[in-house]
Amino acid sequence: MTREAGRGGGPEERAVLLVAGLADLAVSAMSSALGTARGLLRRSDTAALAADAEHDLLARGRLVLDRYTAVPPAHLEILARHAEARRTADDI
Repeated sequence: MTREAGRGGGPEERAVLLVAGLADLAVSAMSSALGTARGLLRRSDTAALAADAEHDLLARGRLVLDRYTAVPPAHLEILARHAEARRTADDI
């Protein structure tokens, strides 16, 4: 498996390389997260930091729910409202 990156390998080799790349990415992300956690535990304002993080997560969750659960109005309903607004504007 010491082929150059430009060469194509078989499907098995590609699968092994993909799994190895994902594993390396996961390990580096975990080590970065552990380093960040160690730094946070040394801080004196950990409680305030946790409260800020909770507030941010709640706001982010609210935005996600609003984005995916809000049902847009029907297209014909919008057209009917525009037509009604024009009619009332013409009557004035």
